[in-house]
Amino acid sequence: MKYISTRNASRAVSGSEAILMGISPEGGLFVPESFPQVTLAEIEAMGEMSYAERSATVMSRFLDEFTYEELLEIANRAYSRFDSEDTCPLTKIDDGAYVLELWHGPTYAFKDLALTVLPQLISACRKKRGEKGKTLVLVATSGDTGKAALEGFKDVDGTEIMVFYPDEGVSYMQKLQMITTGGNNTYVAGIKGNFDDAQTAVKKIFTDDGVRASLAKDGYVMSSANSINWGRLLPQIAYYFSSYADLLTSGEITLGDKIDFVVPTGNFGDILAGYYAMRMGLPVNKLVCASNINNVLTDFFNSGEYDATREFHKTISPSMDILISSNLERLLFEVVDRDDKALGSLMATLKETGKYKVDLVTLKRKIPMFAAGFADEDETMETIYNTFDEYGYVVDPHTSVAIAVYNDYYLTSGDQTPTVILSTASPYKFAQDVYEAVGENQEADPFKAVKKLHFLTGMEVPEGIDRLQTLEKRFSDVLAKDEIKQKVLSRVKGE
Repeated sequence: MKYISTRNASRAVSGSEAILMGISPEGGLFVPESFPQVTLAEIEAMGEMSYAERSATVMSRFLDEFTYEELLEIANRAYSRFDSEDTCPLTKIDDGAYVLELWHGPTYAFKDLALTVLPQLISACRKKRGEKGKTLVLVATSGDTGKAALEGFKDVDGTEIMVFYPDEGVSYMQKLQMITTGGNNTYVAGIKGNFDDAQTAVKKIFTDDGVRASLAKDGYVMSSANSINWGRLLPQIAYYFSSYADLLTSGEITLGDKIDFVVPTGNFGDILAGYYAMRMGLPVNKLVCASNINNVLTDFFNSGEYDATREFHKTISPSMDILISSNLERLLFEVVDRDDKALGSLMATLKETGKYKVDLVTLKRKIPMFAAGFADEDETMETIYNTFDEYGYVVDPHTSVAIAVYNDYYLTSGDQTPTVILSTASPYKFAQDVYEAVGENQEADPFKAVKKLHFLTGMEVPEGIDRLQTLEKRFSDVLAKDEIKQKVLSRVKGE
């Protein structure tokens, strides 16, 4: 299968090239030329598979340079690092409502589902292509991607990884996870600004011919661990199929029944994976995009206007504090019938003005499966409390946003379709806010908050969270966004 760029559809590359490049040189994102189909019988057969087998099955439809056995070996290695035998447990919290727990990996966030796989994919792609050089992985993170990428690429031969996060825009636990990372090939820095500033700076580096040439002299090519990289997005498609298979085997639905998904969304990669699963044949009724008060996506789906020129809010769900959602470009590519010139015009307008407009009638006709809503800070806190009070179930703020949006959508739409709510992080990564919500008290010390939350809820504390306070803080740099490029170049040269 070939992959084309959203901004230059004449550029067709193989799957391995798309993964190694991360982003097309002109700034476009790689998408598959077509969507392979999965039959209902094949989905039913997934019920008897392990999660690794389900993942390898999905990935094999897109990566024809690899055998199923090769991909299964990669998936088995990746998911052996998870703390649950059931990699993505599905928990029923109410009639017709289920929570898909995606945070049982090494960093306790949904990014682990892809970022335990991606480093192995990159290594395997390099071998397939006979490439001898080194890979420089650049990451902009709003919180969870950074640690998951660091953990995945740590001490991987032939690889350097550099992660940039908004210095005052992540939770204490997220920051501590990153700055205590081990490995001889890792680098972490805060930036003065928000996630959009970090993401924009990193994307500029990818499209800078001078940087590419300088890195090439030192034997490096760039790649990305953000969801702009196809190899990062691809493994996420699998858990949509997996949750459907689990609902089938538990008798909650029958084969062919459509289901809804509610997805807490910032950079749009997580919910885009659900759209791709639907295009492959997964029976999906609605994909509900759940935002926090940085609700640029909600406004887009409800009005057709994407307007990033608005006040930026720091919230208790920091991984969603994003105003420029990179992966929306891939969905827009489908909305404009894969017209790279039309898509390029929209992206140029966004760069110049901070906004663009798509005809709402066209939008609703092209992607009728999408709905959207948002929850403010008070609703997020109330939903954490209510979910624990009503169901005895503890959720982090991002999952709380999704549940709050689901509740609103259910009440206003009357949609009775069985619904899977994606849970994206362990509550202990945001222990202070979660404890305040369920315990009705503030706790300034994050590790005391962890202990108090455990005492109150009985929920097991992940080992990796518990030992964070004893780890050395290795990284302390805080950079201006215009300093990132020079730091990348000097790091490669060992300066």
